[in-house]
Amino acid sequence: MSAIHYEPVIGLETHVQLQTRSKMFCSCSAAYAGAEPNTHVCPVCLAMPGVLPVMNRQAVEYALLTGLALNCQVQEASKFDRKNYPYPDLLKGYQISQYALPFSTNGWMTVDVDGTTTRVGITRAHLEEDTAKLIHRTEDGAPRSLIDANRSGVPLLEIVSEPDIRSAAEARAYLQKLRLIVQTLGVSTGNMEEGAMRCDVNVSVRPAGSETLGTKVEVKNLNSARSVQRAIEYEIERQRRALEKGDRVLQETRGWDDDRGTTVSQRSKEEAHDYRYFPEPDLPPVFVSAEWLADLQARLPELPDQRRERYMKDLELNRYDAVQLTSSLSVSRFFEEAVRLYPNPKTLANWIQSELFRLLHERDAEIEDLAMGPADLVQLLKLEAEGTISRATAKQVLEEMARSGKAPEAIVRERELLQISDAGELERAAADAISANPQAVADYQAGKQQALGFLTGQVMRATRGKANPALVNEILERHLQEG
Repeated sequence: MSAIHYEPVIGLETHVQLQTRSKMFCSCSAAYAGAEPNTHVCPVCLAMPGVLPVMNRQAVEYALLTGLALNCQVQEASKFDRKNYPYPDLLKGYQISQYALPFSTNGWMTVDVDGTTTRVGITRAHLEEDTAKLIHRTEDGAPRSLIDANRSGVPLLEIVSEPDIRSAAEARAYLQKLRLIVQTLGVSTGNMEEGAMRCDVNVSVRPAGSETLGTKVEVKNLNSARSVQRAIEYEIERQRRALEKGDRVLQETRGWDDDRGTTVSQRSKEEAHDYRYFPEPDLPPVFVSAEWLADLQARLPELPDQRRERYMKDLELNRYDAVQLTSSLSVSRFFEEAVRLYPNPKTLANWIQSELFRLLHERDAEIEDLAMGPADLVQLLKLEAEGTISRATAKQVLEEMARSGKAPEAIVRERELLQISDAGELERAAADAISANPQAVADYQAGKQQALGFLTGQVMRATRGKANPALVNEILERHLQEG
């Protein structure tokens, strides 16, 4: 076994489908999801002879806004190019894209993984058009490939990272952060399952400490953050094993088989010259004036990093809490509405990160999928703070709220979950716990403080979690010290 430690070098090419009303170069509706095949089409996106493209200004502005959000240098002059390749889903035989003069270059963003912040460079963010969709099926026992052109011409923003990523976890965090940025800007839904974001990853490995890049392998069309992480993990291990056996890693394009958890060779990797780029003759160059750029800068909303810093400064949350609460646009909105109603950020942060995140993980859901809202959580926390219910009971009520959408007061009333603070009733329960557990009593009197927690647990169990734990502790301590 080789003693060489290999380091992965990873870069991502992410295609973001922009949320415009019409397509990139024609007036057809870009809202093609669920439509009958080939109904959102016209001579332009069907590539009929003699037609001319007309640029979508909204798509250009969305591309520029994203470039600004990614700390890119926005070019004063940009142009479109023709990228030539003969795939059946590319009706013109070329794609209108950008190569020599993209809108935005030389940017960066940060990602947080396990408390470590990594800065990832952004090489470029350029605008292009999407392809049609191939549908493969069998009819009358024979294979058929059909083309649906509804997606053809929908505006895509391709964001290319520098090879600054060093782990599959960092790649996943990068993709999730990029998704959050485009959602915050409102330029895309960022929904990978629906194809609004698609990702190609470039992976190579090299001996740790080496400055020479290894042979790059591209894995195409990954449609979830989880698939990106799994594909990279597999590819790192595949390349490492090949090098340890003395084999060569081939520069190629591979696909990801999610069911088998493996990458599969598809074709040799193309280089830029293979596409025979040349300037698109039917579109003029785009000039970004200082006034236009200033207007776009003014339209930028609060971005995730700015929101995180605000939570740390204004709400006095630690960095970990702030990162977690800004990891999702829906989580941030939920938290901010809750803070407005219940100005105790740390308590809310703890509940969201522990109990709500647990529910979301168990249900594989987003926070907006829960039947409850921020006001419901606030009412629940007020019930606990007032002593109406215990913490243990509050957790039970939360689960029912998330499932049914019922108000916390209604659940407490229906299930008879009011906290027991009656001193007489708790005195009797404490006496029973002491009588039934002489060993715990002896342990406490011998100086073992954890015995008190055990006895408190017995009282809580006897009262089905409804006893006031602070009062129980006080009563138990008094009885034990007297005894």
